[in-house]
Formats: sequence, structure tokens, C-alpha cells
Amino acid sequence: MTRDARHCVRQGNPPSRRVLLKGALAGAASLAFHSSASAEDVAFKFGLTPVFLSNDLELLGHLQTFLSSKLGGPVELVTRRTYQEITALLVSGEIHSAWICGYPYVQFKANLDLVATPVWLGRPLYQSYLIASADRVVEDWTGLKGDVHAFSDPDSNSGFLVTRTLLAKNKLWPEAFFSRNFFTYGHRNVVRAVASGLAQSGSVDGYVYEVMRQTEPDLIKQTRIVRQSEWLGFPPVASPKSLASDTRVKALQQALVSMKDDAEGKKVLDLLRLDGFLATAPSLFDTIAAEVEIVRQFG
Repeated sequence: MTRDARHCVRQGNPPSRRVLLKGALAGAASLAFHSSASAEDVAFKFGLTPVFLSNDLELLGHLQTFLSSKLGGPVELVTRRTYQEITALLVSGEIHSAWICGYPYVQFKANLDLVATPVWLGRPLYQSYLIASADRVVEDWTGLKGDVHAFSDPDSNSGFLVTRTLLAKNKLWPEAFFSRNFFTYGHRNVVRAVASGLAQSGSVDGYVYEVMRQTEPDLIKQTRIVRQSEWLGFPPVASPKSLASDTRVKALQQALVSMKDDAEGKKVLDLLRLDGFLATAPSLFDTIAAEVEIVRQFG
């Protein structure tokens, strides 16, 4: 990570896109080192963003064990608070692969290769939910006008971009539609904010919400779904194009696609409530790219 990016992190702020891109260019030297070093000398670094249900130590242990066995060497799981921090590490080549969101994948598509996409409920798709307190009477999303609203992350598709696009289609700005909005930096935190009354409504990943319906039903019961988006490409696993020749990246893809047939891999999938992974085409994320363009044109 560049000095500028480290400064942002030390200050508690996510790196700006200017810093992120600067870091991507500065990462060339790091990539040269990674390319020349053997797989046995350098641990494979796998990044996880807040879209991942990463507070489960049992899950992380099984994931690390599974990946290490399939890649034939040590695997380091890298976590950060924000999407931008993980994306910066990924684009610059400081990590070898990461489970990211469709929004940053679309933003940096020219620099990234798709490795695999999770399959949930039989498809590599998910939705964004607008949620509110369970006791509120709201007919549709327009009833959320004037709310204190919780977003997940400024680089989250389901936790920000989908709602931002909905408002842009209706010639509305978040700052004008909501009385106040803030970022929780975690989809679970959005649900907690709405359930506790810290926020009156929120934008959340539908997959995370439905998993929480199973794992934290009492919390979910304090909220209700106001709107479900169209089906969108599920947050994918990606790697830098500059590391395409790294044999471990290909091994990672094979491991993920065959995960459902492996005993340790099945434990990971069961904990995640996922069916498996698929190798998918970039076109799966065209709808998210269209959202980005709508917001860009609106300003």
C-alpha cells in the first residue's frame, strides 16, 4: 500500500479513488517481486470485504484450511474495514485475490479477472433490500422520505449503489431525500442500526439479511423489508490481471468451483448458506455497470 493510502487508513478514513489508483500504479514493483518469488516463499493472500460474514472464527478457520490444502501452501486471510481498502490492495497486487463486491469489480474491471461467483438459492445472483423498523407502516420506498438512513459502504452495490440509482432515476439526491444518512461499514451493522432505532431505514445485502434471518432471527424480527431490487450479480471473487500467470490463481478457481464436492469445502459452504461457486462471465455484472452509468449521468 502506498504512503498516502496508509495515511488514510491511520486516520480512520478509506483511501480516495485518487490514492487507490496511485497505489495501483505503485504496486508494479510489488507485482514484480511476487512474480519472481516462488509459491512456497510467498503466502497466498486472500482478501475479505464486509460483504463476507467474517466475524465467524469457525468459518474463517475452515476457509483457511480448505484453501491451504487446495493451493498447496500457506494462505493468509486479509480483512479490512472498508471495501476501498481491500480493493486498493487487490488492484495494486498486494493481495492475490479477494471476495469483493460487484460495484468495485465494475469500477476496476479493466484491472481485474473474475475467478468465481458464489451460487445462492441455485443462481449466482442476489438482491438489495431497503428495510425499515418492523412497526412502521410504509407502503413503498417513497415512504422513507425524511428518514435517518443507514448505508453499508460507499463502494457497496447492495448497501449503497442500488438505492443511489433508485433515487437518481427519480431525480433525487440521498442528501435531499433522507434527512440524514451515514455508513455503518457492514451489512449486519445496517440491520442492527435499524433494529435499535439508530436509523429509521437502511440499505442492505439481501443475502446477508436472509442468512441473518436464520442465525439472528430475533434481530431480523425487529425490521421489515420495504423494497427488494432486481436480481444482480452476486459479489464475486476476483484477482489482478497482472497475476493471471500465477498458477495458484487458477488453482483457487478450481478449488472454489469444486468446493461443494470437498468435505472441508462443504463445511465452508454450509456455514455461508451457499450452494457453491461458478466460473461466470463478466457480463453477469452488466446490470451493475448500468447502475453506475445512471448515477454518473445524473451527477
